[in-house]
Amino acid sequence: MSNPIQNARVTELLQTRVDAPRPNTAPPGPNRPDFAGILDSRLKVSGHAQTRLQSRNIELGHAEWDRVMSGVERAAQKGAKESLVLLDDVALVVSIKNRTVITAVDKNSLKENVFTNIDSAVIV
Repeated sequence: MSNPIQNARVTELLQTRVDAPRPNTAPPGPNRPDFAGILDSRLKVSGHAQTRLQSRNIELGHAEWDRVMSGVERAAQKGAKESLVLLDDVALVVSIKNRTVITAVDKNSLKENVFTNIDSAVIV
């Protein structure tokens, strides 16, 4: 099994592949911080999380997103896969592997919530 599979067509496709640009996943509108381009390259926000952020009026500034990213990086160092990141009055479920915020919950919605499918929690 030491010989890799050789396929001329697969090799050709890999050599000519052009990566498509990623769609912008940061929250749209005037509430979007100036650093959004930098954040997009470090941490994505899923469509579901965008909806939750907007519907629950959760606004995070540059300093808060930096704290979230710090927590994500610490969780990654420990081998976490899906983490609950607690930031002041906000809870974010983040896919550490994909660097994607999956959902966001505000203080009012935290009561009696059960978070499943996480393997770690980070308080930032």
